[in-house]
Amino acid sequence: MFSGRDMREPAPCSAHPAPRVRYAAPDTAPGDGTLAVLRFRTAPSPDDPRVLHVPFAPLGEAMDEYWEVEGPVTSGRDGGLRWARGGGWLFAAIDVLESDHGGPENAAAFAYEALSRRVSAGPERHVQRIWNYLGAINEGDGDDERYKHFCTGRIRGMGEVFAQGFPAASALGHHGNADLLQVYLLATDQTGTRVENPRQVSAWRYPRQYGRTPPSFARATMLPCDDVLAISGTAAVVGHASAHVGDIDAQLEETARNLDALLESAGLPAGFHARDPLKAYVRHAEHADTVRAFVENRWPGTPLLMVLGDVCRRELLVEIDGWRYR
Repeated sequence: MFSGRDMREPAPCSAHPAPRVRYAAPDTAPGDGTLAVLRFRTAPSPDDPRVLHVPFAPLGEAMDEYWEVEGPVTSGRDGGLRWARGGGWLFAAIDVLESDHGGPENAAAFAYEALSRRVSAGPERHVQRIWNYLGAINEGDGDDERYKHFCTGRIRGMGEVFAQGFPAASALGHHGNADLLQVYLLATDQTGTRVENPRQVSAWRYPRQYGRTPPSFARATMLPCDDVLAISGTAAVVGHASAHVGDIDAQLEETARNLDALLESAGLPAGFHARDPLKAYVRHAEHADTVRAFVENRWPGTPLLMVLGDVCRRELLVEIDGWRYR
């Protein structure tokens, strides 16, 4: 039996409808309502500021990721930063060479300062989701690991834009130009709702063993119109500890349990479907078939893009992020 709440018509949403995210055949031309195109392969970026080449090699079928909004889109460049605006949403991205800034920490601070200036300059001042890609993410030991230096630089550069809370995020190691740090984001003019996973310690509360500066992200963000959950990179972490070291099958099961917990925390039904694109970052190419089979069996019909990439903890073999539409 449906409750009275279930039977009522939903109240009109005053926020902008979420972008529609989909995968398409490579090099499909962007339309007037395309906010961003992410091309997961190493190649020069074209003149269109909306089209970003992301330095990951596809595993299996190559696909591009399209973000589409209601209404026309304008775009441009500001030095090394590219941006597009439309339908109440902002896409902004920057590529930074670490060698220009003395390493990953200063490069991260520079990238976040530049993105924060762009976000602060317009109405779309609330960052909902952000992606961070750097080379050799696990290189170095203890506090000298490159990912930990990145985390310190990230928090230095965040500024007031992130004062209301951390957005959902992913941070992965790419196999492209080792000198390249790439960061891109999605923002709008209203706040979303941060969602945490009760099975995991919030990332910003990790103990000291994970570095001088804990990772600064939420596990997911429900976008302002309550129409889609933007899911952070999710892996086999329970509490704050990595689980099932060296076991890809067990790590996939644990990752799925974490995704289920996130959906429940957000008030969404279990599972992913044909409208809910997922992306898997797989550390070893020989695990690609295992990951694909797991997703197809667990969530039949769900679009999956797989790339070769390193998770921010060297013992983790796979990480999944994506979008869950209501």
